[in-house]
Amino acid sequence: MNINIKSDERDAIFVHIFFVSICLIVLLFPIKLPIGIKLFTLVIIYNTIIPIVGIWRNYIEWIKIWLFSLILSVFQIFPDWILSAQLNVLVFPEDGLFKIGTVSGYMLFLWIIPFFIIIFTGEHIYKRSSEKITYIFVIFLSFLIFGVSEMTIWTIGSWYAQNVFMILNIAIYIIIPEIILGVTTFWSYTKTKESKIIEKISVAFLIMLIYLGSAVFFYFLIEKVILLH
Repeated sequence: MNINIKSDERDAIFVHIFFVSICLIVLLFPIKLPIGIKLFTLVIIYNTIIPIVGIWRNYIEWIKIWLFSLILSVFQIFPDWILSAQLNVLVFPEDGLFKIGTVSGYMLFLWIIPFFIIIFTGEHIYKRSSEKITYIFVIFLSFLIFGVSEMTIWTIGSWYAQNVFMILNIAIYIIIPEIILGVTTFWSYTKTKESKIIEKISVAFLIMLIYLGSAVFFYFLIEKVILLH
């Protein structure tokens, strides 16, 4: 496998290290702002940096990945809304930010961050290796990103799971759906990256439905059939 780091990969690493540094400053320093405002500010910063650097450095791939991730992230409001409002297994506490139904407003753009990382990394692994290794890596990366988020984000006063079986604060029912989400997102991007915007929107909507359906199914299977809650 060729491991020479290309300029766009190096810039992606730098951008994400820079963004993580901003996150640590905003979240750990005693800045007197509600957590919802802080998170909304951070996702706006991320979604400003990525396209600006992409345009500045002429990384067309960055723009394509960011746009696809943006469309899908907006649709992801619906699964979060259903899980929180209907199944009552997800909670978005009052955080000082506007809500869309029961979902905090920053979620409109928050999903872009993991989607961009998964797609970008998967694309560059594929350029160096086989399709099989690429998808194994995408599965692992999806599990890692979403698993760490489940374990940690509740500590800052953001969303959290309730009324479900959990290990290390991870809602077990959602693990497989989130891996499915990562894989279908990557696969769908590879098939539509040269497509028209209406096709991207249609595919993103279908990905959202797949995630929603798998989340509800595994919730029912684990919580109602296996655990008999």
